[in-house]
Amino acid sequence: MSDSALTTEKYIEHHLSHLSFNLQTMSFGEGGGFWTLHVDTLLTSIVLGIILFGGLRLIATRMQAVPGFMQSIAELLIEFVGNTVYEIFHKKNKFVSSLALTIFLWVFAMNALDLLPLDLFPRLLELFGMHKFKLVPTTDPNATFGISMSVFFLIIFFNIKVKRGHLFKELLSFPFGIYAFPVNIIFRVIEECVKPLTLSLRLFGNMFAGELIFILIAIMPWWVQWPPGAIWAIFHIFVITLQAFLFMMLTIIYLGMAHENH
Repeated sequence: MSDSALTTEKYIEHHLSHLSFNLQTMSFGEGGGFWTLHVDTLLTSIVLGIILFGGLRLIATRMQAVPGFMQSIAELLIEFVGNTVYEIFHKKNKFVSSLALTIFLWVFAMNALDLLPLDLFPRLLELFGMHKFKLVPTTDPNATFGISMSVFFLIIFFNIKVKRGHLFKELLSFPFGIYAFPVNIIFRVIEECVKPLTLSLRLFGNMFAGELIFILIAIMPWWVQWPPGAIWAIFHIFVITLQAFLFMMLTIIYLGMAHENH
């Protein structure tokens, strides 16, 4: 392998590597597997959450009769998500509306980091000794699966809370009738387990592919990068918005199904 090919390979590997902390060895950058934390994913997600929802809290405490720009944007988002939940639930549900808005804004903010210059933050963080730092949390399956598992636990919770005794009857009799209850139970377990997988893998797959394309554009000669980079960045704005919207919509639909009796 030539030196240029080796350099390209290391560049791609560098941008796809996480700043990891191993809980068994209590050290950075060693090992992998279940006991390894992706520090970059955790740190970026937490900081984004504080900035985003702290900002919304600040807007809420400074509401005015004549709304400014940020208040107008916040009100439009709240109204849009509230109407979306109402169309599925046919009644107002403050908890699901708040959850859906939180998921949409948080996932969108994490996705939007993919639009920043690829080498900007890694170069800055190298000054502080962080030689590996993957900036976009949603390109990490641990992050997307973690969010989807939170939704999954809420699905189970509302199934039990809303349906109560009817849930057991539903497990045994739907969709093929009570006499096919073993098949019905297997189908229901598969259906419920697929929900967090579809949520997490769809978001991860699209965002990872988008980041990989940005990396491939970055290894081109600098005088060739700008046209494909600009075109892909414009298209990627649509991708990051759509993926946040789909995650939110599927969450609302799944929770709506948990509130309905067959």
